[in-house]
Amino acid sequence: MKIALVTDAWKPQVNGVVTTLVELVKELTLAGHAVEVIEPGQFRTRPCPGYRGIDLAVSPRAHLTKRLDAFEPDAIHLATEGPLGWAGRAYCLKRKLAFTTAFHTKFPEIVNAAVKVPVSWGYALMRHFHRPSSGVMVPTFSVLRMLKLRGFTNLRAWTHGVDTTLFEYHATPRILEAIGPLPRPIALFVGRVSYEKNIESFLEMDFPGSKLVCGVGPVEAQLKRRYPKVHWLGLLERTELAKVYAAADLFVFPSHADTFGLVMVEAMSTGTPVAAYAVDGPLEVLGRRHANGRSLGGAMHDNLQQACFAALAVPRHEARQRALDFSWQHAADVFLGHLVSARRGDGGAGAPEVSSVTQQGVQRPMMGPTRHPS
Repeated sequence: MKIALVTDAWKPQVNGVVTTLVELVKELTLAGHAVEVIEPGQFRTRPCPGYRGIDLAVSPRAHLTKRLDAFEPDAIHLATEGPLGWAGRAYCLKRKLAFTTAFHTKFPEIVNAAVKVPVSWGYALMRHFHRPSSGVMVPTFSVLRMLKLRGFTNLRAWTHGVDTTLFEYHATPRILEAIGPLPRPIALFVGRVSYEKNIESFLEMDFPGSKLVCGVGPVEAQLKRRYPKVHWLGLLERTELAKVYAAADLFVFPSHADTFGLVMVEAMSTGTPVAAYAVDGPLEVLGRRHANGRSLGGAMHDNLQQACFAALAVPRHEARQRALDFSWQHAADVFLGHLVSARRGDGGAGAPEVSSVTQQGVQRPMMGPTRHPS
């Protein structure tokens, strides 16, 4: 099958959406599908205001039209709601082509945190963007329920995965050679150092040992000045990032805005348990219960400090075991099951008509039982 993937998030950007899409394309290609990625690097761009490192396509409709016309896709997926997503939407509506979309990021909350635009305005715009979609893929059931309450339709449960080979298991935390021995326990944050990540609740927390931050972003400079005792590692290659995950005693995920939180699964894959608030992403990743009543792979609490101390008691092998519930192959299968035939001829309204060779993804649960060797 020929699949067009239109996305404003792609390499060299470093974030969970890019990781998800890169892994998805890899799995789809291995399965024999032809994937045409239409991304900002193919267009004239300008930096996204307030977000260093994220470039957006400028006036992309003409060039996007040429690429899609030449490719003649069987299915079209608009992964993001940026300039390329809107251009792809206009292309499909003009030609009465069906398409799917995805809700990866709570942009209304992000914009509200950055410039105080009312969240309701943001969701009105997102609802308008996704309304003609034949299937809005959503990574967690809690976000799906939230979007349904906000008037979104044609919602489809999806999931993400983890590379359990890259993020290999370590029964005991490694020593981070680049820094040397640090006072333990080591608490780690990985992600954009940005408004919506609620990172200050981690930085301000009274916690023994050491705090590490891996990532860059618009509030990085001011937070470095305010928290000089924190170890700021910047942006790392994924092979180095895997070593950092494995060196931590605890991974702290303070965000309330993330729809999934892929970094949690990557940390757990190395054996590092997660501490988080009981919100959308963590509820999906940690929400399943152990026989003794604890969350699998970490701990959640309304008090982040209490979540941290509870997570430190989680055995590393249990964190790894939970990570094994997430497979990129399964995520790609579910994605394929949600795709629709572009040339269905109804402009994208109504329930999806599966165009792939499998319909399994429509019925499968979000968390597949796929296991990888540990």
